[in-house]
Amino acid sequence: MKENIKELFQDWNETIIWSCLQGVMGDVRTNSDEDAAMTILGDFAFFAGKPSEELVMFKKEDCEKEFLIMVPQNEEWGEMIESCYGNKARKVTRYAIKKENDIFDVCKLEKAVLELPEGYEIKLLEEHEYRLCKNAGWANDLVSQFKDYDTYKKLGLGVVVLKDKELVAGASSYSRYKEGIEIEIDTREDHRRKGLAYACGAKLILECLKRGLYPSWDAQNKWSVALAEKLGYHFDHEYTAYEITG
Repeated sequence: MKENIKELFQDWNETIIWSCLQGVMGDVRTNSDEDAAMTILGDFAFFAGKPSEELVMFKKEDCEKEFLIMVPQNEEWGEMIESCYGNKARKVTRYAIKKENDIFDVCKLEKAVLELPEGYEIKLLEEHEYRLCKNAGWANDLVSQFKDYDTYKKLGLGVVVLKDKELVAGASSYSRYKEGIEIEIDTREDHRRKGLAYACGAKLILECLKRGLYPSWDAQNKWSVALAEKLGYHFDHEYTAYEITG
């Protein structure tokens, strides 16, 4: 990785960017002049440097998606995205969560896991559970960035909640960087509001701490911010993103 490309992202505290720059997961692309760059991993693309239509309108078969979240480094990048995609670009607000070490109350997290409602079972996400996630549309993002279980076993980490042997909730690594993971949490709609996301999040954080990994959190909405704060995180700032569809 050329140092000038890394420098374009140097003030950006996002683990998905780090995954790409470290060569762990994802991809890095530059424009012809190499004064702009994008990192792309899963549904997320981050843009830095001099605004470049070449990058905003990138085409690559294995990266083309019906849905993509584009995150501009500044307003100029945002204007470029709006100009290129028009009504296909929906401007949204997302919520960054602080990355702080030694903030987690282990006893509180252990208590959260123990308070899982009766009839539910929480366990590590292993091969059988990986396949359950793959086959459940609502849970696919728990494992979607890992092409197979061997890759997930090597790079990923997660927990699931089962009821009557059915998958009903989970917390897992959306992505991995050298020092930690980016957390993804999902609950099946008919099992929400039962504290399953809280228990899953607590269990995954504990598993990360055991392994010396940092459990990074980024929030799509204020509900996610509230859950993060309940688990011990602190809100950092709002930022603008664009959801590109079609």
